[in-house]
Amino acid sequence: MDISKRNQNRLCVQKLMFGFLRASAAVNVLALSGVCLYLAVNGLSSLSWEFLTAYPKNMMTEGGIMPCIVGTFLLAFGSMIIVFPTGVATAVYLHEYGRHSRLTYYIRFGINNLAGVPSIVFGLFGLSFFVTFLGLGVSLLSGILTLSILTLPIIINTAEEALRRVPDSWREASLAMGATKVQTIVRVVIPAAFPGMLTGCILGLARAAGETGAIMFTAAVYFTPHMPDSILSPVMSLPYHMYILATSGTNIEKTLPLQYGTALMLIFLVVGMNLLAIILRDRLQNRNKQ
Repeated sequence: MDISKRNQNRLCVQKLMFGFLRASAAVNVLALSGVCLYLAVNGLSSLSWEFLTAYPKNMMTEGGIMPCIVGTFLLAFGSMIIVFPTGVATAVYLHEYGRHSRLTYYIRFGINNLAGVPSIVFGLFGLSFFVTFLGLGVSLLSGILTLSILTLPIIINTAEEALRRVPDSWREASLAMGATKVQTIVRVVIPAAFPGMLTGCILGLARAAGETGAIMFTAAVYFTPHMPDSILSPVMSLPYHMYILATSGTNIEKTLPLQYGTALMLIFLVVGMNLLAIILRDRLQNRNKQ
């Protein structure tokens, strides 16, 4: 009787916890849906071909956001080009070589602390180091390097978790066949873990595309009359453009539709970039299963 009663209590607790998790997920989904619906209701009227292809004009109260779209795309993908191989290489060292040494303990400790640093601190670091000390100025390159440091902990943590999911038996089988450790990592471990690593890339893209504090001192400008012609040119970006319209515009009430349209376009851009990465990840997963 005692065992039966104990099992019933465990079952009740399990049902209670699963109910709590479902309720939490429902609240999150409803909150996200509410935000997207609010932006859609207020911003869809602003979306047009001119809005997507024209430059801002008349003190930011008219025109479009084409330079902001291009700048956001360049900043997000540029940072991933730098941070993804760097983060994967760091994760490979930590999991495949460092294991549980004291050095890797301090590296992981630093990475975890870096993940909790506010983005504005990264922006101030980028201003003092990349913009001023290295003399790169307020430029696309300074913003890319700053965003790379910002998203590095995400890439490292997800890549290392993907490496943990590769069975040790695969490594042992490769080594038993005469392959070296480097060959095993390059030809067996990384291809098997790569779809999981792309999850970190997806999260990093979303984080980089939506950042304001990290680029407001390093890459983004209020307005530029031309597209960036080099990596040392400043750029406009969607999140910084929204910030300017909401706080520093000459007629904030008149720019409200532009603010909502810009926010809606940022969501579309982030979702589009994430979908591309998800499709690539799913194809790689299906190829590994075959």
